[in-house]
Amino acid sequence: MRKIIIITIGLLIAWGVAGARQEVSMAENNKLRLAEAAIMQLYVDSVNESKLVEDAIVAMLAGLDPHSQYSNAEETKELNEPLTGNFSGVGISFNMNNDTLYVIQTVSGGPSERVGILAGDRIISVNDTTIAGVKMKNTDIMKRLRGPKGTKVDVTVLRRNHGKNDTIDFRITRADIPIYSVDAAYMVDDKTGYIRLNRFAADTADEVIKALKGLKKVGMDRLILDLTDNGGGYLNAAVELLGEFLQPGEMTVYTEGLNSPRIDNFAEPAGSKPLFDTGRLVVMVNQYSASASEITSGAIQDWDRGLIVGRRTFGKGLVQRPIPLPDGSMIRLTVAHYYTPTGRDIQKPYEKGNAKAYRSDILDRFNSGELMHADSIHHVDSLRVETLRLKRPIYGGGGIYPDRFVALDTTEFTNYYRDVTAKGLINTYAIRYVDEHRKDLVKEYKNDDNYTRDFEVTPAMLQELYDMASKEGIEYNAEEAALSRPLFSMIIKGLIGRDVFDSSTYYKVYNTHDPIFKEAYRLINSEEYDGLLKVL
Repeated sequence: MRKIIIITIGLLIAWGVAGARQEVSMAENNKLRLAEAAIMQLYVDSVNESKLVEDAIVAMLAGLDPHSQYSNAEETKELNEPLTGNFSGVGISFNMNNDTLYVIQTVSGGPSERVGILAGDRIISVNDTTIAGVKMKNTDIMKRLRGPKGTKVDVTVLRRNHGKNDTIDFRITRADIPIYSVDAAYMVDDKTGYIRLNRFAADTADEVIKALKGLKKVGMDRLILDLTDNGGGYLNAAVELLGEFLQPGEMTVYTEGLNSPRIDNFAEPAGSKPLFDTGRLVVMVNQYSASASEITSGAIQDWDRGLIVGRRTFGKGLVQRPIPLPDGSMIRLTVAHYYTPTGRDIQKPYEKGNAKAYRSDILDRFNSGELMHADSIHHVDSLRVETLRLKRPIYGGGGIYPDRFVALDTTEFTNYYRDVTAKGLINTYAIRYVDEHRKDLVKEYKNDDNYTRDFEVTPAMLQELYDMASKEGIEYNAEEAALSRPLFSMIIKGLIGRDVFDSSTYYKVYNTHDPIFKEAYRLINSEEYDGLLKVL
């Protein structure tokens, strides 16, 4: 238990805990020492001391809140990569298709593009190790392709060329590869911009600033900010982002805990003034929008800066402090709650040590009808507060409640669609289609706007998908296939567009089908927008 003892003593010294409390903690440390000594010296079988220590840490944290967690060195590295904003690798996005790595895109200016690897190539070996047709896990493949900056990796590529398959050998020098937070940024119409964020990472604010400047140059004066399915990330990233939407000096969020004094955070633009502190703003959220997404949407709602559209957010209002350990592992310990500017605590209720019940919350919302019916949402009157400018009633106690509710529509999510999706067949079909028609698609559609407007998924294409499903043992259900046809068509079109153009194309297609986006777009362009901000 040496790791536990070192952590405990270190935290006590660093945080200056009072003497009486320290005596109790030292007594508990002695129990840990005695327990470890007894196990290591007297236990009947051999013991993996490292695993014993890790299991003890995990067990201690499990008795706290649902977000205090331990990660070993490898898990810590994987957790940090998406938030630090880059890793070292070869610079491709890929899918596995029939146990073969299929290159969807190369990172612009990245190592793979520089040596001539193309979208549609299949990487069949890495450093003389065959990775095609051997059922290798994605994580194992990524470990082979990633590595320290400046190191080299040899790959063999299978490329279809004029109907023939050629093999080509490449030597790629690994480099730092950016991980982007902005999935899409485009103009929906002449005045309305759209930005989708997938996380709040170190470079998120810079990415959004770049996107805002680009959209404003082409006439944007109103914005839809999409935070659906955004699980959050760094608190500071949300604060920096809000600096471009709120007035300088307005509070964005504050944090406070038993052993963590209150810390207030205020809006501060990156430049001389905010990029978008006026103009209509609608924020899209759903039940998977969490943490920094809730900080952002909560502050915008509190200050009456814009409208929140969608469904009640996840409800994560706990702040974790990373505590790195010498072997590269890490504890993420909850040290405070965060509060919106009006003082709302967004954290949903939980029972210490009962992570299972906490994780079932979204399913409980579904079963209770909350995700489908606005009248199933029950506010707690004691948690009612008023917005800071217009004195509108809003509520705390478990996520951000939207100003305009949008129901989850499950009509098209049939069992047949579920089974086809679970087998990965829609993605497989889209990859196959692009592989066979890439040149024709590039020639016919000059840009993704033309593609989004004109490309149609034909009945013959859908039949090919259904035939693939039948070969995989999924029995065709004509009634359910008909119900799911719009969803099948949208996903296929979006994936094909993404593979031929970029991720923005997928969301241009997806948003034509998404009820939350459609309501956000309708609202931001209607007179109702101003009315809602005044009378809610």
